[in-house]
Order: sequence, then C-alpha cells, then structure tokens
Amino acid sequence: MDIANLIPTFGNLLFTIAAFVVALSIIIAIHEYGHYIVGRWTGIKADVFSLGFGPVLASRVDKHGTKWQVAALPFGGYVKFRGDQGAASNPDAEFMSDLTPEERRATMHGAPLWARAATVFAGPLFNFILSFVIFFLFIMYYGVEREPLTVETVLETPHVASELLPGDVILALGGLPADDRTKLSEAVFALTPETSIDYLVQRDGRELTVSGPWPAPPAASGFSLDSAAEEAGMEVGDVVVEINGLPVFDFEELNQATRNSNGNTLRLSIWREGELLDFSITPRKQDTQDRNGDFETRYLIGMTGGSGSIFEFESYTPSPWEAGSFALSRLGTILEGSVKGLYSVVTRKISTCAVSGPITIAKTSGQVAERGLADFIFFVAFISAAVGFVNLFPVPVLDGGHLVFHAWEAISGRPPSDKVMNVMMMGGVFLVVCLMIFAFGNDIWCRFLL
Repeated sequence: MDIANLIPTFGNLLFTIAAFVVALSIIIAIHEYGHYIVGRWTGIKADVFSLGFGPVLASRVDKHGTKWQVAALPFGGYVKFRGDQGAASNPDAEFMSDLTPEERRATMHGAPLWARAATVFAGPLFNFILSFVIFFLFIMYYGVEREPLTVETVLETPHVASELLPGDVILALGGLPADDRTKLSEAVFALTPETSIDYLVQRDGRELTVSGPWPAPPAASGFSLDSAAEEAGMEVGDVVVEINGLPVFDFEELNQATRNSNGNTLRLSIWREGELLDFSITPRKQDTQDRNGDFETRYLIGMTGGSGSIFEFESYTPSPWEAGSFALSRLGTILEGSVKGLYSVVTRKISTCAVSGPITIAKTSGQVAERGLADFIFFVAFISAAVGFVNLFPVPVLDGGHLVFHAWEAISGRPPSDKVMNVMMMGGVFLVVCLMIFAFGNDIWCRFLL
C-alpha cells in the first residue's frame, strides 16, 4: 500500500471532522447560551456552562459563580443550573432539602413555572434567532432583486443572439406579465419553450419588444451537494443542448429526462463558452420538494437552474425592516419544509434516507466548508434551525419534553410525581439512544450500502 496516496483522503477526513465540530460547537453554544442567559434573567443561577462532555480541558469561574468550561468530547454541551443533579436537569433532592425559600427561588426546580418554561424554551429560540440573524445579515450584504426585474447581465447561450441590454426592465415574456420572479415562473410554465422569445422591456423610459433567449434553458446556475453533475465535471454556466442525442431547449425537459431515467446513465452534450463537450451522468435517487413544497422521490443529477437562471438581475440593499421580513420568511420556509419532510417520512411517502444523521451532516459540513466561508455560515443557519426544531419534539430529556411537563403542571396545578418523572426520563433517554442508533445505521445504509 502506498501511504502517500492516503494523505489526501486523511486530510479530507480531518477537514470534514473539523468543519463538523466547528458547526456543531457554534450551534450548541448558542443553544445552551439561550438557556443560560434567560435563566439568569429570570433569577435562576447556573453552576456550570459546558461546551462538550467528558474531561475538562479548560475552565474559569465568572463573577456570577458560573463555571465556564470546555470539555474533551465536542459533540454537545449543557448548562447545569443550581439544584440540578447533573446535565439532564434532574433535581438534587438532598441539595434542595437544605435550602431556604430564597435560595430555592434561585434553582431551576424552585423557580416559578413561567421562569422554568422560559428558560427551557430559550434554547430552541436562540437557535432560531441565530438562523434569523445570519439570513438577515446575508440579505443586507448581498441585497435582494429589484422589482420590476431589471437586467444586469445575460448568460450567453448557444445559437441565440440576445437583444436584451443591461438596465432593461422586463415587463412581459411572450405576451404574459413577467415583472417579478413569480410572474416570470408562471409565464415560463404557461408558454411553449423556444430557443428565442419576445420580451417586452422598458428602456430609457419607453417600452419596446426585443428578442432574447428562452429564460429557462437547461443551464447550470449551481449544483447541490453530492451531485452527479458536479462530480462528472459540469460547471456553472454549462448549457445542456442534447440528451441521448435528442435536442433540449427547456430546463423542465432535462428534469423529465432525469426523472424518467430509472437511474440509467444519460449522455449529455454540453455547451461551454462556444465548445461542445460530452458527458455521461447517472442520475441518483433523491427525496426533494416539488413546486407545491411537497416531498417526493425522484432521480436527479443535482444541477440547479430554471426560470430566470440565465439572468443576473439588479439588486438593492433593503431596509432593516424589509430584510427582517425576508429573513423571517426564509426561517419559516425551513421549518415548514422540516415539518413536511418529517410527515412524508412517517407516512412513507419518501424513504428514511431523507433523514440526515451525524455522518451525513459531518460530510456535508466538510463539503460546504470547501465551497467557502459564506456557504459554511449559511449552512450553520440551516442546521441551527433544524436543531431548534428537533429540540422541540415532545420527548423527555429534550426541551420539548420538559415543556410538556411544564404544560401538565400549568393545567393540573402540580408537577408530575418524581416516580413518573424518573420513568419518563428513562424512557426519553432510551428513545433518544434508539434514534441515535437509527440515525447512524440509516446513514451507513443509505450513503454506503444502497
């Protein structure tokens, strides 16, 4: 065996692990800080704030008496509040019995119900806030598309001379309104694909009709992670002109060809900067959302494009209020997709391979980090929202389970008995362990054995 050949693979593995640890540490730190700071605001004291588990590598005690520490196993974290027996927030009965009423008020288990519930909910909430802040900053930095859509550049496509100019304001496509993304997509969906089509534009204060390329050719504007297209060597800007020897003009034609391939290899003729290249690409079965946001399983090559993909439209820096609205909408879309995805798995509309476990998330962390810091930060925003969502599941030991206990206390006027709590917590731990085993096994089966 040539050890030198293993060095790149080993380096990639270390990079992947490092990226995963960094992403996870940021998300867990924000989650636990939410618990800590809201607990402090509501009068609950924290004894320990730990990033990681196991042997302590470094620590310090702050002026509030909280020990901040970094532990050797960086795959999680916890806040141990006053009165907790351990990281799982079980009450320390012996410790609690010796406290005065004022001292009990400063513990997690002696605080009012509202304070305990707010402290528990703060973890997932801070994950959502992290996602929102990242989306907000990205929107403020990169801007949003100006409406009506205003041309900045047009991607060169084969055999079509475009009369569109930078600064043209698009009003209609083929006689149908197309002055925003939604209307442009509707027009593309309603019209018959052509290599060239008429645009009604506003130029220098007057309206005129000009000829331009079909706005949704099979042109690559990007690639999904682990895409067959990118692995085969395709690049952004490539335009598919033939599939298995048959000409194609519309991105949807490429979609249909991949869906109907049944996993068989497709022969693609690609136009790249005036040169024709041949590729053989095998579509992969993936679970994805359709136009209505519902999930379905189909074959894909992982190339993104579609309506308006040949254009770069002018953008502007929105007001903070407008950026906040866009960021909140993006967060809502992620949570809605998570709910629909989970429902589709439970109802067996799609396979469990749609559920990403630690191995897949770690691999994705490395791939996204390789694409650049901006992509990595954006990925952290998505995972943070997912972590917040999962932690709200009504499972004991998760935040959602504790909130269920608090809801029971609010309705019945008393918390569940210690015996019931212990049984429920043990059941929760067992369920979480089973879910972790399933996640690892599912990753191995779907990513390596299928």
